[in-house]
Amino acid sequence: MTVPSGAAVGFPITRLRRLRYLPAMRGLVRAVHLQPQSLVYPLFVRHGRGIKQEIASMPGQFQWSLDRLEEELAGLAGLGLGGVMLFGIPATKDATGSEAYDEEGIVAQAVRLARRVAPELLVITDVCCCEYTDHGHCGILAERGDRCDVDNDATLELLARQAVCHARAGAHMVAPSGMMDGMVAAIRRGLDAAGLSDVPIMSYAAKYASAFYGPFREAAESAPQRGDRRGYQMDPAAPAGQALREVELDLAEGADLVMVKPALAYLDIIRLVAERFPGVPLAAYNVSGEYSMVKGAAARGWLDERSVVLEMLTGIVRAGAQIVLTYWAKQVVHWLQP
Repeated sequence: MTVPSGAAVGFPITRLRRLRYLPAMRGLVRAVHLQPQSLVYPLFVRHGRGIKQEIASMPGQFQWSLDRLEEELAGLAGLGLGGVMLFGIPATKDATGSEAYDEEGIVAQAVRLARRVAPELLVITDVCCCEYTDHGHCGILAERGDRCDVDNDATLELLARQAVCHARAGAHMVAPSGMMDGMVAAIRRGLDAAGLSDVPIMSYAAKYASAFYGPFREAAESAPQRGDRRGYQMDPAAPAGQALREVELDLAEGADLVMVKPALAYLDIIRLVAERFPGVPLAAYNVSGEYSMVKGAAARGWLDERSVVLEMLTGIVRAGAQIVLTYWAKQVVHWLQP
């Protein structure tokens, strides 16, 4: 058969299956690679002793007291993970979430423990008020007529104090998640003024008011007592360009890394952010609802958990995320071993 110069060549000359027949060939041409060092494992810590309390809506995930957390951290140390993200459950809650910035608070203690037990493990802390406030919102509440809302500007100081507290305890990185306008700038000023200018900020820059967070609110005991968080987290139906504005503003305020949360329903946003800001490290959070759905289906034999998880995480990375926060991080490390 004579093929005209410059003409597109199709079947039977072009056979894309040639690159798929052999496992070694598929591996050779693969463009997306899951790696342990790109995975961050969330952990929930609380006061007490001897506590390893399974989270009912998140099978295989636990709330840990510090003595049991020590065992878990020791096991994580040699896995080559990208790091851990610490979430705290305080002994008491109040209107301003004061344990969040207490140097003897649960997260500060957990950071010090992690640095001692697993010095090679990157320690990241979530910076938000929702776990610590008695009303369950992400900052100081302000009454506005017939509704309650978070006082954005009054909350900024608390976020800065929390970040400084965590960094002084030894956190390698802080991750503000409250979606307060100006939070990155406030935290950057606070860290710099405390002589902690080397501590990077990973901002939850595009965090949506998602129904996929349900199980997390049980895990972190952070459900709002009234109202919801749609007044400060992003509307899922907002124009995609709004996410780009959020990211751009956080970068201008000093964010070193940015995050999209959740992951699966927002792969388009991950792709847009990756393309618009190609030099910026991008994380995506494979959230609790995404985890629990697969766990529930796998428990009923409807899905093969390992195959589904690896496919999901591959899709998140293919969309453009360089870092994935996932409750499967430990298992994935073992699944990736030859």
